Amino acid sequence: MKVLREIFSWVIPIAIGLLLALLLKNYVLSPVKVDGPSMQPNLENNQRVWIFNQAKVKHLSVIVFDAHGEDPSAKPGTDYVKRVIGLPGDTVSYKNGTIYVNNKKIKQNFISESERTSGTTDGSGHSSWNLKTLSKRFKWGNGSVTVPKGKYFVLGDHRSVSNDSRYWGFVDKDKIAGVVKVPVWSSTKTKRANVNSLGY
Repeated sequence: MKVLREIFSWVIPIAIGLLLALLLKNYVLSPVKVDGPSMQPNLENNQRVWIFNQAKVKHLSVIVFDAHGEDPSAKPGTDYVKRVIGLPGDTVSYKNGTIYVNNKKIKQNFISESERTSGTTDGSGHSSWNLKTLSKRFKWGNGSVTVPKGKYFVLGDHRSVSNDSRYWGFVDKDKIAGVVKVPVWSSTKTKRANVNSLGY
């Protein structure tokens, strides 16, 4: 009996600790690693960040989502990191390097002018494509597109290499894992603020 009490005295705390860690990971926050350059200059390839699973998704929030079923080229288990531009019901348009949401100009101070307007390939490597011609192709630029209910319009910060809503459309709310936050020991103060502090 004494032996059993001793065993339970250390087994139960370990079990409770593991359960709390599992709940924390699934419902509060999770560590993730950025894969690829699509969020440069604010997030780098292989950079480790946190996602807050229950955080409210806002304009300019950086999110992680399951890309399988959203992007036709994404395999099962593929997560993307992108910035939310349009929320459900928003009207998004693009003119001359400027993005408008509900007819209001979006301040994109988190990237440079050249990063906002640099050439974008069409997926087959044709460098003559740019954001303006892409917007015509996908019918959201010179006109506009309305984000459907339960969906989000997302872009990568590194527009010339990002595979995002310009190509395959919207992100379903149910696919979103959480909102990205960069820890204080990672990156520069400005880059952290460009990820952690821009949601509105």
